[in-house]
Amino acid sequence: MFENFTFENPSWFWLLLAIPLAIFWYWNKRGKQTATLKISSTKGFTKSPLAQLRPLLFILKMLALVFLIIAMARPRTVDVTTKVKKTEGIDIIMAVDISASMLARDLQPNRLEALKEVANDFVVGRPNDRIGLVIYAGESYTKTPLTSDKSIIINAINDLQYTQDIQGGTAIGMGLATSVNKLKNSKAESKVIILLTDGENNAGFIDPATATQLATEYDIKTYTIGVGSNGMALSPVGIKPNGQFQYRNTEVKIDEDLLKTIAQSNGGKYFRATDNEKFQSIYEEIDALEKTEIEEFKFYNYGEKYRLFLLIAAGLLFVEFLLKYTLFRSFV
Repeated sequence: MFENFTFENPSWFWLLLAIPLAIFWYWNKRGKQTATLKISSTKGFTKSPLAQLRPLLFILKMLALVFLIIAMARPRTVDVTTKVKKTEGIDIIMAVDISASMLARDLQPNRLEALKEVANDFVVGRPNDRIGLVIYAGESYTKTPLTSDKSIIINAINDLQYTQDIQGGTAIGMGLATSVNKLKNSKAESKVIILLTDGENNAGFIDPATATQLATEYDIKTYTIGVGSNGMALSPVGIKPNGQFQYRNTEVKIDEDLLKTIAQSNGGKYFRATDNEKFQSIYEEIDALEKTEIEEFKFYNYGEKYRLFLLIAAGLLFVEFLLKYTLFRSFV
């Protein structure tokens, strides 16, 4: 209710400290100014109730002073209108490996599910950018084209899953080339690919070196992420008759030299996600490295409210004046 209520001159509130002093002075002076008369009997006198109400005049004065001080502090409401102008946009393609090895359980609950969580946070944190999604295994295709509608991207990320409809293997060159194809005609000031894999390039008809050259030619920066713990990981090695995966500890093989070369060729950076916490920190670092510059304009509309407090103070003084020279006149 009072979030947009401010005071232009709050230093006037220091005067409120004088009110307790004024109350002390009034009661002290009132006792000294009361005349005493000694008589043998008070039976012939009736005590008027108005005499007991005479301090009301002082109370009205103090209340008027309080409202006057509030008015001097210049209360006002502030209506802030913000206009954001994007000065530099970033188009981002997230290229995600969805091969069967992404179901390995060295990240919890598995690599693919861990990716979904951090990728969603990344997307939500970039409201001013367009983001698209490319998926690949032994082949690649566009899951979602570049869009500024974050709900579409988040839904697409949540729908990511391993499927046998895509040829098996890991076609890193294909995933990168498809991503470049989605960004090559972009008019954005900055174009970025975040390529994620947990294996080695062993499929596809486009060599990673060729795809890297294309990314460099179109001035597309590539961040590469190798997913998987060092050593062994509980990974799917087959499918049981009931359709469930059979897991076994297998060696984690990631072509880190290739991923480093891809990233370094066009100004990107290579990361290794060995656990959930590291995965989260990688996306946070990329988020910090790729910032969209914006201009923010704020317009302030002030509504002055001191007049109301002045009127209340004047009204209280007027009531005090009327009571003093009417009902309480004989007690002055």
